[in-house]
Amino acid sequence: MNRIKGVIFDWAGTTVDFGCTSPVSAFKEAFRRAGIDVTDEEVRAPMGLLKRDHIKTMLAMPRIAQAWQDKYGAAATDADAEKIYADFEPALMAVLDRHCDLIPGILETMEYLGQNEIRVGSTTGFTREMMAVVTEGARRGGYAPEMVQTADSNNGFGRPWPYMIFSNMRGLGLSNVRQVVKVGDTTSDMAEAKNAGVIAVGVCVGSSMIGLDAQSWAALPEAKRAEQIKSARQRFYAAGADYVIESIGDLPALIEDLNARSAA
Repeated sequence: MNRIKGVIFDWAGTTVDFGCTSPVSAFKEAFRRAGIDVTDEEVRAPMGLLKRDHIKTMLAMPRIAQAWQDKYGAAATDADAEKIYADFEPALMAVLDRHCDLIPGILETMEYLGQNEIRVGSTTGFTREMMAVVTEGARRGGYAPEMVQTADSNNGFGRPWPYMIFSNMRGLGLSNVRQVVKVGDTTSDMAEAKNAGVIAVGVCVGSSMIGLDAQSWAALPEAKRAEQIKSARQRFYAAGADYVIESIGDLPALIEDLNARSAA
């Protein structure tokens, strides 16, 4: 019987930082310093990747690639990506401690997981240095998963590689991928989960997929919220999600359903 024994969460947009807003302004500023204006949509498309990979993915987008070619007369190189990253990191670090608020429902979900002896790990596109800030802020709010895995603690292999998930499983003593749920708010979270063979769960409210901060989300009429959630669900399933939940507080009910099915 494949009862769920472990949950691995993403961070920004899933458990903290409603709307995953902290990296957006930093990416936009770093590209602006390189002379290229980028949109929120372009910034969010690769969200969840290791940040260097995120920048390289953006530089390969047709519009941005053409803008770079027009400005510099040549395609962007890895050295150009490194220069942008050098501006991105301090821009992010300058605001990161203001984006550690917990997403509503995570504490209640953690209480359920603890009561049911379900182990809790996490993966992220942030570096260890960035996560030192985020984990401390989250800890003050009462959220502290047992493990935090970054790409730089896995020889540089971030999403969509599966190794951060495997490191969590090894550290938490989880041997069966079908007993592990990965919860995230981006398409790269879904790719990471599918590559690892674990159960991929997308979460809509508070996600980068929707891309609205808490105040903007609260101001939306109910019908507009429903449209945003429907669109996010469709994109998650298109990215390979096994299940999509509306909010992080809905995870316990999904786990109960999965366990009931495995027992049937």
